[in-house]
Amino acid sequence: MELVRIDAQSGRMTGVLASPRIEGPRPAVIVIHEVLGLNDDMREKAQRLADMGYVALAPDLYSTRGRKPFCVFRTLRGLGKGEGPVFRDLDACRSWLGGRPEVDASKIGVIGFCMGGGVALLFAARGRLGAAAVFDGAVPKDAEDLSMVCPVVAGFGGRDRIFGNGGAKLSRHLSLAGQAQDIRTYPDAGHGYLSQHSGWVAKAGAWGPMNVGFNPEAAEDSWRRVEQFFGEHLGGQLPDSGDVSAVEGSEEAPDL
Repeated sequence: MELVRIDAQSGRMTGVLASPRIEGPRPAVIVIHEVLGLNDDMREKAQRLADMGYVALAPDLYSTRGRKPFCVFRTLRGLGKGEGPVFRDLDACRSWLGGRPEVDASKIGVIGFCMGGGVALLFAARGRLGAAAVFDGAVPKDAEDLSMVCPVVAGFGGRDRIFGNGGAKLSRHLSLAGQAQDIRTYPDAGHGYLSQHSGWVAKAGAWGPMNVGFNPEAAEDSWRRVEQFFGEHLGGQLPDSGDVSAVEGSEEAPDL
Protein backbone atom coordinates (compact mmCIF):
# COMPACT_ATOMS: atom_id res chain seq x y z
CA MET A 1 0.00 0.00 0.00
CA GLU A 2 1.43 3.37 -0.95
CA LEU A 3 0.76 6.99 -0.11
CA VAL A 4 -0.38 9.03 -3.11
CA ARG A 5 -1.17 12.69 -3.79
CA ILE A 6 -3.78 13.87 -6.26
CA ASP A 7 -4.29 17.35 -7.65
CA ALA A 8 -7.98 17.95 -6.97
CA GLN A 9 -10.37 20.90 -7.17
CA SER A 10 -9.90 21.64 -3.46
CA GLY A 11 -6.11 21.33 -3.51
CA ARG A 12 -3.51 18.59 -3.26
CA MET A 13 -5.35 15.64 -1.76
CA THR A 14 -3.64 12.68 -0.09
CA GLY A 15 -4.78 9.09 -0.12
CA VAL A 16 -3.61 5.49 -0.20
CA LEU A 17 -3.44 3.11 -3.13
CA ALA A 18 -3.60 -0.67 -2.80
CA SER A 19 -2.87 -2.66 -5.95
CA PRO A 20 -2.94 -6.35 -6.86
CA ARG A 21 0.27 -7.73 -8.33
CA ILE A 22 -1.27 -8.81 -11.63
CA GLU A 23 -0.12 -8.02 -15.15
CA GLY A 24 -2.34 -5.97 -17.41
CA PRO A 25 -4.89 -3.18 -16.76
CA ARG A 26 -7.26 -3.99 -13.92
CA PRO A 27 -10.64 -2.64 -12.79
CA ALA A 28 -10.38 0.01 -10.06
CA VAL A 29 -12.49 1.08 -7.10
CA ILE A 30 -12.58 4.41 -5.24
CA VAL A 31 -13.03 3.81 -1.50
CA ILE A 32 -14.89 6.61 0.31
CA HIS A 33 -14.32 6.76 4.04
CA GLU A 34 -16.80 7.19 6.86
CA VAL A 35 -17.07 10.34 8.99
CA LEU A 36 -14.04 9.31 11.07
CA GLY A 37 -11.83 9.76 8.02
CA LEU A 38 -9.16 7.67 6.36
CA ASN A 39 -8.21 5.46 9.30
CA ASP A 40 -6.73 1.98 9.61
CA ASP A 41 -10.14 0.37 9.15
CA MET A 42 -10.59 2.12 5.80
CA ARG A 43 -7.07 1.15 4.74
CA GLU A 44 -7.89 -2.47 5.51
CA LYS A 45 -10.99 -2.21 3.33
CA ALA A 46 -8.90 -0.86 0.46
CA GLN A 47 -6.51 -3.76 0.93
CA ARG A 48 -9.39 -6.22 0.87
CA LEU A 49 -10.49 -4.88 -2.50
CA ALA A 50 -6.92 -5.20 -3.77
CA ASP A 51 -6.96 -8.81 -2.59
CA MET A 52 -10.05 -9.27 -4.79
CA GLY A 53 -8.08 -8.05 -7.79
CA TYR A 54 -8.97 -4.35 -7.92
CA VAL A 55 -6.76 -1.28 -7.85
CA ALA A 56 -8.20 0.45 -4.77
CA LEU A 57 -7.79 4.18 -4.18
CA ALA A 58 -8.87 5.53 -0.78
CA PRO A 59 -8.66 9.34 -0.86
CA ASP A 60 -8.65 11.42 2.30
CA LEU A 61 -11.52 13.82 1.63
CA TYR A 62 -10.53 15.87 4.68
CA SER A 63 -6.93 16.46 3.62
CA THR A 64 -7.71 19.64 1.65
CA ARG A 65 -10.22 21.16 4.08
CA GLY A 66 -8.20 22.38 7.03
CA ARG A 67 -7.90 21.08 10.55
CA LYS A 68 -10.39 18.81 12.27
CA PRO A 69 -13.21 19.20 13.21
CA PHE A 70 -13.68 22.06 10.72
CA CYS A 71 -12.75 19.81 7.81
CA VAL A 72 -15.59 17.45 8.76
CA PHE A 73 -18.15 20.27 8.80
CA ARG A 74 -16.90 21.63 5.48
CA THR A 75 -17.17 18.21 3.88
CA LEU A 76 -20.67 17.47 5.17
CA ARG A 77 -21.93 20.93 4.30
CA GLY A 78 -20.75 20.63 0.73
CA LEU A 79 -22.52 17.39 -0.16
CA GLY A 80 -25.90 18.73 -1.25
CA LYS A 81 -27.41 16.67 -4.05
CA GLY A 82 -24.24 15.37 -5.65
CA GLU A 83 -22.65 18.68 -6.57
CA GLY A 84 -19.87 20.77 -5.10
CA PRO A 85 -16.18 20.47 -4.18
CA VAL A 86 -16.32 16.94 -2.73
CA PHE A 87 -17.68 15.51 -5.94
CA ARG A 88 -15.25 17.45 -8.07
CA ASP A 89 -12.49 16.02 -5.90
CA LEU A 90 -13.86 12.54 -6.56
CA ASP A 91 -13.99 13.31 -10.28
CA ALA A 92 -10.28 14.09 -10.00
CA CYS A 93 -9.73 10.71 -8.31
CA ARG A 94 -11.55 8.93 -11.12
CA SER A 95 -9.49 10.76 -13.75
CA TRP A 96 -6.27 10.07 -11.83
CA LEU A 97 -7.04 6.36 -11.70
CA GLY A 98 -8.03 6.29 -15.36
CA GLY A 99 -4.67 7.72 -16.32
CA ARG A 100 -2.64 5.02 -14.60
CA PRO A 101 -1.25 2.21 -16.78
CA GLU A 102 -2.35 -0.54 -14.38
CA VAL A 103 -6.00 0.60 -14.49
CA ASP A 104 -8.66 -0.13 -17.10
CA ALA A 105 -10.27 3.32 -17.31
CA SER A 106 -13.53 1.83 -18.60
CA LYS A 107 -13.98 -0.24 -15.44
CA ILE A 108 -13.99 2.04 -12.41
CA GLY A 109 -16.39 1.69 -9.50
CA VAL A 110 -16.94 3.18 -6.06
CA ILE A 111 -17.61 1.88 -2.56
CA GLY A 112 -18.56 3.93 0.48
CA PHE A 113 -19.25 3.35 4.16
CA CYS A 114 -21.60 5.29 6.47
CA MET A 115 -21.13 8.96 5.45
CA GLY A 116 -19.13 7.63 2.52
CA GLY A 117 -22.01 5.39 1.52
CA GLY A 118 -24.25 8.37 0.84
CA VAL A 119 -21.42 10.15 -0.98
CA ALA A 120 -20.72 7.05 -3.07
CA LEU A 121 -24.37 6.80 -4.09
CA LEU A 122 -24.57 10.43 -5.20
CA PHE A 123 -21.23 10.15 -6.97
CA ALA A 124 -22.48 7.06 -8.81
CA ALA A 125 -25.55 9.03 -9.89
CA ARG A 126 -23.30 11.41 -11.85
CA GLY A 127 -22.66 8.62 -14.37
CA ARG A 128 -19.36 7.34 -15.78
CA LEU A 129 -18.97 4.52 -13.25
CA GLY A 130 -19.41 0.80 -13.73
CA ALA A 131 -20.77 -0.17 -10.30
CA ALA A 132 -21.27 1.18 -6.79
CA ALA A 133 -21.34 -0.41 -3.34
CA VAL A 134 -23.23 1.56 -0.68
CA PHE A 135 -23.27 0.73 3.03
CA ASP A 136 -25.40 2.60 5.59
CA GLY A 137 -25.46 5.82 3.60
CA ALA A 138 -28.26 8.35 3.20
CA VAL A 139 -30.57 7.74 0.25
CA PRO A 140 -32.01 10.71 -1.68
CA LYS A 141 -35.71 11.37 -1.21
CA ASP A 142 -36.38 11.87 -4.92
CA ALA A 143 -35.92 8.96 -7.32
CA GLU A 144 -34.99 11.45 -10.03
CA ASP A 145 -31.72 12.13 -8.22
CA LEU A 146 -30.66 8.58 -9.10
CA SER A 147 -31.93 8.47 -12.68
CA MET A 148 -28.39 8.14 -14.08
CA VAL A 149 -27.03 5.80 -11.41
CA CYS A 150 -24.95 2.73 -12.25
CA PRO A 151 -25.65 -0.80 -10.88
CA VAL A 152 -25.68 -0.77 -7.07
CA VAL A 153 -25.01 -3.33 -4.36
CA ALA A 154 -25.92 -2.11 -0.88
CA GLY A 155 -26.39 -3.10 2.73
CA PHE A 156 -28.18 -1.53 5.70
CA GLY A 157 -28.52 -2.40 9.37
CA GLY A 158 -32.08 -3.06 10.46
CA ARG A 159 -31.33 -1.87 14.01
CA ASP A 160 -30.24 1.54 12.69
CA ARG A 161 -33.24 3.76 13.50
CA ILE A 162 -32.00 6.62 11.31
CA PHE A 163 -30.67 5.06 8.10
CA GLY A 164 -31.89 1.48 8.44
CA ASN A 165 -34.95 1.95 6.23
CA GLY A 166 -32.82 3.19 3.35
CA GLY A 167 -32.69 -0.20 1.66
CA ALA A 168 -36.35 -0.26 0.68
CA LYS A 169 -36.22 3.32 -0.60
CA LEU A 170 -33.04 2.68 -2.59
CA SER A 171 -34.52 -0.46 -4.13
CA ARG A 172 -37.57 1.50 -5.32
CA HIS A 173 -35.40 4.24 -6.81
CA LEU A 174 -33.22 1.72 -8.66
CA SER A 175 -36.27 -0.12 -9.98
CA LEU A 176 -37.64 3.13 -11.39
CA ALA A 177 -34.25 3.79 -13.00
CA GLY A 178 -34.26 0.27 -14.47
CA GLN A 179 -30.87 -0.38 -12.91
CA ALA A 180 -29.37 -3.64 -11.62
CA GLN A 181 -29.34 -3.94 -7.86
CA ASP A 182 -28.53 -6.18 -4.92
CA ILE A 183 -29.92 -4.58 -1.76
CA ARG A 184 -30.08 -6.27 1.62
CA THR A 185 -31.12 -5.14 5.10
CA TYR A 186 -29.64 -7.14 7.96
CA PRO A 187 -32.17 -7.19 10.85
CA ASP A 188 -29.61 -7.94 13.57
CA ALA A 189 -27.07 -5.31 12.45
CA GLY A 190 -26.81 -1.63 13.28
CA HIS A 191 -25.13 1.28 11.57
CA GLY A 192 -21.51 0.79 10.52
CA TYR A 193 -21.75 -2.98 10.75
CA LEU A 194 -18.78 -3.45 8.40
CA SER A 195 -16.41 -1.25 10.42
CA GLN A 196 -14.38 -2.35 13.41
CA HIS A 197 -13.73 0.34 16.02
CA SER A 198 -12.60 0.27 19.62
CA GLY A 199 -12.44 2.62 22.60
CA TRP A 200 -14.79 5.55 23.02
CA VAL A 201 -15.93 5.42 19.38
CA ALA A 202 -17.37 1.94 19.76
CA LYS A 203 -18.91 2.66 23.18
CA ALA A 204 -20.52 5.95 22.18
CA GLY A 205 -21.99 4.60 18.96
CA ALA A 206 -23.51 1.55 20.61
CA TRP A 207 -25.71 3.72 22.86
CA GLY A 208 -27.15 5.92 20.13
CA PRO A 209 -30.22 5.44 17.92
CA MET A 210 -28.08 4.06 15.11
CA ASN A 211 -26.85 1.15 17.28
CA VAL A 212 -23.38 1.39 15.75
CA GLY A 213 -21.34 -1.78 15.92
CA PHE A 214 -19.44 -4.38 13.92
CA ASN A 215 -21.48 -7.41 12.90
CA PRO A 216 -19.17 -10.12 11.51
CA GLU A 217 -21.88 -12.24 9.89
CA ALA A 218 -23.49 -9.33 8.08
CA ALA A 219 -20.08 -7.92 7.16
CA GLU A 220 -18.85 -11.14 5.57
CA ASP A 221 -22.09 -11.60 3.66
CA SER A 222 -21.80 -8.03 2.38
CA TRP A 223 -18.22 -8.55 1.21
CA ARG A 224 -19.28 -11.73 -0.55
CA ARG A 225 -22.01 -9.82 -2.39
CA VAL A 226 -19.60 -7.01 -3.29
CA GLU A 227 -17.14 -9.48 -4.79
CA GLN A 228 -19.85 -11.14 -6.84
CA PHE A 229 -21.56 -7.90 -7.94
CA PHE A 230 -18.35 -6.05 -8.82
CA GLY A 231 -17.08 -9.12 -10.65
CA GLU A 232 -20.20 -9.06 -12.81
CA HIS A 233 -20.55 -5.32 -13.43
CA LEU A 234 -16.96 -4.09 -13.44
CA GLY A 235 -15.87 -6.96 -15.63
CA GLY A 236 -12.73 -8.98 -15.59
CA GLN A 237 -12.17 -12.36 -14.00
CA LEU A 238 -11.21 -12.04 -10.37
CA PRO A 239 -7.97 -13.88 -9.59
CA ASP A 240 -7.54 -16.55 -6.96
CA SER A 241 -6.73 -14.99 -3.59
CA GLY A 242 -3.40 -16.81 -3.58
CA ASP A 243 -2.29 -14.90 -6.68
CA VAL A 244 -2.92 -11.42 -5.30
CA SER A 245 -0.88 -9.31 -2.90
CA ALA A 246 -0.42 -5.66 -2.15
CA VAL A 247 2.17 -3.63 -3.97
CA GLU A 248 4.51 -2.15 -1.41
CA GLY A 249 4.98 1.56 -1.85
CA SER A 250 7.98 3.66 -1.07
CA GLU A 251 6.01 5.77 1.40
CA GLU A 252 4.07 4.58 4.39
CA ALA A 253 0.58 5.99 4.87
CA PRO A 254 0.36 8.27 7.90
CA ASP A 255 -2.06 7.83 10.76
CA LEU A 256 -4.90 10.35 10.73
